[in-house]
Amino acid sequence: MKMAPILDALKQYQHVETVLVHSGQHYDQQLSDVFFEELGMRRPDVCLDVGSGRHGEQTARVLERFEAFLTAGAGSGGGFDRVIVVGDVNTTMAAALASVKLGVPVAHVEAGLRSFDRSMPEEINRIVTDSVSDMLFVSEPAGMDNLRREGHEEHDLHLVGNVMIDTLVRLLPRAQNNGTLSHYGLRPGAYGVVTLHRPSNVDDAANLSSLVGVLLEAARELPFVFPVHPRTQHRLERFGLSDRLRRAAGMILVPPLGYLDFLALSSQARLVITDSGGLQEESTVLGIPCLTMRAHTERPVTVEQGTSTLVGNDPRRLGMLIRTIIGNAYKQGSAPSLWDGKAAGRIAKVLAAGERPRSGGADTTSLRPAVTGNEHEVPRQGGGRRWD
Repeated sequence: MKMAPILDALKQYQHVETVLVHSGQHYDQQLSDVFFEELGMRRPDVCLDVGSGRHGEQTARVLERFEAFLTAGAGSGGGFDRVIVVGDVNTTMAAALASVKLGVPVAHVEAGLRSFDRSMPEEINRIVTDSVSDMLFVSEPAGMDNLRREGHEEHDLHLVGNVMIDTLVRLLPRAQNNGTLSHYGLRPGAYGVVTLHRPSNVDDAANLSSLVGVLLEAARELPFVFPVHPRTQHRLERFGLSDRLRRAAGMILVPPLGYLDFLALSSQARLVITDSGGLQEESTVLGIPCLTMRAHTERPVTVEQGTSTLVGNDPRRLGMLIRTIIGNAYKQGSAPSLWDGKAAGRIAKVLAAGERPRSGGADTTSLRPAVTGNEHEVPRQGGGRRWD
């Protein structure tokens, strides 16, 4: 969702050649492949096939395989002038580390976000990635302040807006007309959406049981659609909570959804309950009340200016805020400046200005949008291997 608009925006610069590398960190068909199809995004030139695993295992595989990919690319005579990474997952950090150790500069999209909660793996990934990047694309003013405070040079910082919103703006009309609501028997503004997957919410039996209890109570007044993440599904079954949810009137449990189906639901909901960072952003732009099941957020503008409220994993507070929304007493929010669907164009302009054709004119710049490579899939002369 972040890379697709950047790739599209870079097409207008003829001197820029892009090679798309997919780590395989998200490998489930519904959590990966479907997004390429729905976003109209080209298939990756290279795939890592990293898969799941502990943080150390996954990070190590990305480091090893992406380093091999970069080294092979340099050996082919082309080399790479810059690596572009997005977000804050293990792939983001590992690909950035592999790049700078080989002398390839890194651009980080969504730089500067800080929750100031180092118990979150994503926070460590953000800090490390920013520390080794020399081109930092920032989505909100707080991110600029964070990076300045950490000692980054002003000329490395670029406030460009939120590239996630580019995808939302482009696909919203299509999503809202795809029949998803009628498929689930829902009416606009007459249901809620729930997503939960973070360890603080789903890994502790008592916490998850309390949250389920609040949801079941709220579902008596307002139906809820709950796309269940694989991690969450496993915990619900392990803690004996799955049957309670399945039997409850007003609870609609569904498998993970593609982007269009999920956007259709979230954009027309009465409220969203989530621990996802991206949903905080999208709900703010859409004007949908968002109850964020986290104690901290790296996106403070969504709370200060937008529609999000931090709930932590406090079931009483969650129940109170649900009632506030149903009673039409919740706060109004507004979209931040530069969250206008044009962030990718600003990013591409900076990238293209910084990467010019090499002397002699024979070689073109290879900008690597996002992430990693597979040690068995290395670029050929003049391009990468297609992954179909």
